[in-house]
Amino acid sequence: MSVSLHHKDLQCTFAGVELGSLVHFRGIPYGTIPHRFGLPSAPTNLSDTINCTQYGPRCPQVPVDVGHLLRIPSDAKLPIEPEDEFNCLNLDIVAPKDLASPRHRLPVIVWIHGIADIRSQGGSQAVTFGSAASGLCDFSAIIEDSLKLGNPILAVFVQYRLNIFGFGDETSEGNLGLRDQALALDWVRRNISGFGGDPDAITLAGESAGAVYTHAHLVSHAPAKQFVLSSGSMYLSPPQPVEKAQFVRQTLGRHLSTLGDFDLRTAPVEVIIEAIKVSGIQSWFLVADNVLQDWQQNTGSSERLLLSDVRNESIIWREGIWTTSIDRIDNAFNLAGEYSSELKSLYNIRADRPSSCRIGALDFINDYKFVLPVENMTKQWRQAQKPVFRCLLDEENPWQPSNGAHHGIDLVFLFGGFDSGLSDGARRTGENMRKAWIDFVSQRDPWPSDSYAAFGPFGMYYSLEEKDLGSRRRMRQVASLSQQDTTGLDRVFAALATGNISLLN
Repeated sequence: MSVSLHHKDLQCTFAGVELGSLVHFRGIPYGTIPHRFGLPSAPTNLSDTINCTQYGPRCPQVPVDVGHLLRIPSDAKLPIEPEDEFNCLNLDIVAPKDLASPRHRLPVIVWIHGIADIRSQGGSQAVTFGSAASGLCDFSAIIEDSLKLGNPILAVFVQYRLNIFGFGDETSEGNLGLRDQALALDWVRRNISGFGGDPDAITLAGESAGAVYTHAHLVSHAPAKQFVLSSGSMYLSPPQPVEKAQFVRQTLGRHLSTLGDFDLRTAPVEVIIEAIKVSGIQSWFLVADNVLQDWQQNTGSSERLLLSDVRNESIIWREGIWTTSIDRIDNAFNLAGEYSSELKSLYNIRADRPSSCRIGALDFINDYKFVLPVENMTKQWRQAQKPVFRCLLDEENPWQPSNGAHHGIDLVFLFGGFDSGLSDGARRTGENMRKAWIDFVSQRDPWPSDSYAAFGPFGMYYSLEEKDLGSRRRMRQVASLSQQDTTGLDRVFAALATGNISLLN
């Protein structure tokens, strides 16, 4: 059923969709792109009526099967999403039907979707992982649960530029995807009250590479009261020097030239995508600038923070590591210098035990790029006397439990978008996660901030004391990593990870 909402400040009417107790306004344009690699700006001259019944286009990208990693059943057909280089700056709003009006002030969660690599060293920002249109990150279940709990909230899902389109060329500004998101957040601040949201109660959240972006907004003092980082942070993909960005652009330019008389500015979109595909470049990253300086020491202006990780984050490197030679793995750990022997002992790296080596390499990636950052940020926020809530997600994949609680599976439970074949335990974990996230967005404590929340396995949910973390994570190894030189650890990670990451795990 269609529904209309007149926005007084924007002087236009949004035509959306009513679904049960909710209303959806899809594909709302929050920005315009004047030309390729141009800075985004707020739209002007809006139509009197804006059709928001269909999802807006996403940024052009190399196709990838998002369902592969998550083991989404084959009978759950994921839609083919439209793509448009210049019309991808759009957002979706999901709100309770009876509260979507300027008379109300609901807490708001703004979601930055994950952006996965097909193959890379550990950067991101290549393809959309979990759009609202796909059903994976549809906020319907979360908003419905907020109504049932008597604690209603409103949600916003943001699309933005990816890969080279969000990266820019040698003459443009950098970090265009980050700038797109900042513009979207500004749009929400200015206009969400017309939909029933509270512009002074915004939580910015993201998962995986979306969490990298969310962390960047946090240290940039973005206008949000709270932040959620799920399975990612800037420690996963730190800002890189301009010289590295130039190398990536030049590499793509060379591949473009083999496809015809093209350059980054003039090549048709389909040629750009083909060049990305054949080049093997999938490592797009934030470029270091003044705004992102000293990000490790920065807690921003945020009042509260929620951090989460899953047990097996490094699954996205599994296939690559299992086809990596033992000599390469052994040599990678040698790059830790004076710590190499200790590191090999911690992670059972022995050349005469191939399986032990490969499992140890995956464990190291998991601990160094996911668990250690969460530990460090938790301590940092507590020292700053800011509330921080850390949780661990250990519910196994509902469709292939032997795959474990792996990277990305938290989205299945949190959003509840694919209910087919879920066990009772998986459903309980989803319900418990949604309640906790709703409490946090509403500025309530989802659990005591001096403890840790554990979701799963088997639908269990309870608090952990710090001394109990070792039953869930390799805390002895993490403690050792925290005392080692990060330069050497970065070398080890780069040697292990380069070319080995994939969604097809």
